[in-house]
Amino acid sequence: MTNINPETLSCPLPIMDHDTIQLSHGAGGRLSADLIDKIFLPRFGNETLDKLEDQATLELPGKKLAFSTDSFVVDPIFFPGGNIGELAINGTVNDVCMCGANPLYISASFILEEGLPMEDLHRIVLSMEEAAKNAGIRIVTGDTKVVNKGNCDKIFINTTGLGIVPDGVNISASNLQIGDKIILSGTIADHGMAVMTSREGLSFQTQVKSDTVALNSLVEEMLNVTKGIQAMRDPTRGGVAATLNEFARSSKIGIQIDGDQIPVKPEVHGACEVLGIDPLYVANEGKLIAVVPDNRAEEILSVMHQHPHGKDAAIIGVVVEDHPEIVTIKTGLGVNRILDMPVGEQLPRIC
Repeated sequence: MTNINPETLSCPLPIMDHDTIQLSHGAGGRLSADLIDKIFLPRFGNETLDKLEDQATLELPGKKLAFSTDSFVVDPIFFPGGNIGELAINGTVNDVCMCGANPLYISASFILEEGLPMEDLHRIVLSMEEAAKNAGIRIVTGDTKVVNKGNCDKIFINTTGLGIVPDGVNISASNLQIGDKIILSGTIADHGMAVMTSREGLSFQTQVKSDTVALNSLVEEMLNVTKGIQAMRDPTRGGVAATLNEFARSSKIGIQIDGDQIPVKPEVHGACEVLGIDPLYVANEGKLIAVVPDNRAEEILSVMHQHPHGKDAAIIGVVVEDHPEIVTIKTGLGVNRILDMPVGEQLPRIC
């Protein structure tokens, strides 16, 4: 019998569309999904990770925990309406609370480039302190690394969030049922266009500002109406289009959207037109999409309208039996078209 050295064995490289990592692999669209499905899940997959939620829900004795991690590499680090620091706090809080959890603790790790002005770091840390206070969470641990000039772009931040899921709450992208209504909490594409117009040096009559904000207080008000919310997610990378497609794929159902019901600020719409970008594919950092039972949709919407982060909320669509795993959108001309996953990278380093 031939002796086999385990160290000489290796798994063959999966068949991919590219031989190297592309910016599009981080865009939250089709290539991101391809990277996860072919590289990460085969090696790391388990019953928790395979759900592909924005957070992991972990069963511990007497408690159900929500656990999420994220990294922030936005360029520029200061943009209209925010900066990389508060974005890191708000984004992590939102990932935790999208399963209905109450965010409690957060870690913050920094990779700093040699030569970063101390004043910039101080501004970022102050904004993180304020964002954590506003969200009602505590930063309880962290780490700092410094790399040689040119080996990092100013500052990268990694965060991890931890929260407790209330009893009776089971929110997941796989829960959608025929007839459920889809609610969007407000105007879309604000964050992505604020970063992009700042990066490109564009100016408009009304400044485009990021929508970065923590949504846990809004989620709490929604759950006070009913714990029966089916699914919820903040449409960050890949925008509304990517999130809806993730829902359809996870639940193996169809989704029909009414384009006329999707709120977009005039200045954001103008910026998207100038840059040739569809706002449905642009990142948001202070909005959520919720899928709720038809008989509770109006009540939830009414409560959202009374909250500052949900005043522009609207019912934008419905879960349908037709075209499983496909999202369609009805245009202003009354034509239905497929709203597919984004393929390329429209806005690199947006969060």
